Amino acid sequence: MEIKDKIIFKEALNLEISRIINYIDGFEISVEEAEKLEKEDLIQLRNIATVESIGSSTRIEGATMQDFEIKTLIDNMTINSLENRDEQEVIGYYDALEIIHENYENIIFGENIIKQLHGILLKYSDKDQKHKGEYKSLSNSVVANYPDGSQKTVFRTTAPHLTPNEMFDLLAWTKTSFENKELHPLVTTAVFVYEFLSIHPFQDGNGRLSRLLTTLLLMQSKYRFINYISFENHIELHKETYYAALMNGQKTRNSDNENIEEWIMFFMGSLKSLTDKLQVKLSSIKQKSIYLTERHKKIIAFITKNKVVKFIDISNFNKKINPSSIKKDLSYLVKNGVVKKSGLLKATMYSMP
Repeated sequence: MEIKDKIIFKEALNLEISRIINYIDGFEISVEEAEKLEKEDLIQLRNIATVESIGSSTRIEGATMQDFEIKTLIDNMTINSLENRDEQEVIGYYDALEIIHENYENIIFGENIIKQLHGILLKYSDKDQKHKGEYKSLSNSVVANYPDGSQKTVFRTTAPHLTPNEMFDLLAWTKTSFENKELHPLVTTAVFVYEFLSIHPFQDGNGRLSRLLTTLLLMQSKYRFINYISFENHIELHKETYYAALMNGQKTRNSDNENIEEWIMFFMGSLKSLTDKLQVKLSSIKQKSIYLTERHKKIIAFITKNKVVKFIDISNFNKKINPSSIKKDLSYLVKNGVVKKSGLLKATMYSMP
């Protein structure tokens, strides 16, 4: 089945995808606003996300280093002192991720950068020197690694002799899809990642590389929020669901029944979950940056607890406070981006951004 035939989704799924995309696109505006204000806090968020991404992405593949160990290693990095495979994989991932963060606007997405990033990813790994940056020469399978040390074959992948052609076709489709914009870039990215993992073009490092490429494509599509929250960490926390979504499509790969809907929904739902999680962090930063009275804090707590409220709800909750004072408080909180206002007149609603 060709890629174009796999992305003919049911109407209900298309509507759900559109709803999530609109939600994420709206959130990205909040990130743009935050980037103009709290540079130091955002730098701290990015540093935390970087460590979480490295730790989670390497642990998904069987590494054991914890985030605090990774931060210590990065802060005191000496290449000659990388004594074991875990440390080698961590620094390789760190180098590749930093290249993406610093150069994404100028990177031309295609086979060359994919092979270069693979080479950087495995740069320090002793056992991977012979095949880094080159497509696989031996058959490989996707294997899930679990905390108890057990493994499970998730699915079979493309044969080595078919890999170059399948990668060529995938990259050609991806380039065209981004250029003609018939598909939303988030959907194009989700499809690319699924196909990349299905082909599994390299002997090792495919999972880690797929997550690096996800970051690259999201940043090139102007979704900068991925700088400040770890997609890799989300996958680690939902690893069984991640593998199940891949397996659901893979079990019928190369047949007329191949269905990638579960993967698309996992990918899109994951991005929405990340924006929700980051929103909490950004709201905390905004609250810290402006003066809040105890009354402000009570209103924020009430809205946070009840999700969406009307003015009358807030007024009834604070009956001892003059309604005009509550209106001034809400105006102040909305103006400073702490609370979100929607609707008009009696239909006006308040929620957290």
